[in-house]
Amino acid sequence: VQLQASGGGLVQAGESLRLSCATRGLRTDDYDIAWFRQAPGKEREGVSYIAATGGHTAYAGSVKGRFTISRDNANNTVYLQMNSLKPEDTAVYYCAATRVVLSGIRRPNEYAYWGQGTLVTVSS
Repeated sequence: VQLQASGGGLVQAGESLRLSCATRGLRTDDYDIAWFRQAPGKEREGVSYIAATGGHTAYAGSVKGRFTISRDNANNTVYLQMNSLKPEDTAVYYCAATRVVLSGIRRPNEYAYWGQGTLVTVSS
């Protein structure tokens, strides 16, 4: 199983980015997938989650209403649309997958597979 996160970059506050998590060796409709982020000197935190089936999604309070997670099962890819970006969104963003039904973002150690991370930098 491989996950590859991409789409990060340098943007100004208020702008948008779309992250992609391309997967190999798994079907996105068999795995719960989440996005986490880690800023320098901080712990990794959950950002968003999408269930393997049923379409259930979840968001951290800090991004709710600004970020949208979606899944393209035909291409086994998960996206994170990030709008109205803020400087505090600056972090390395990781996608993660698990076959265990989590029903929410939960903790990083509950995910078995991780992508390599993509850096998002938001300037003020």
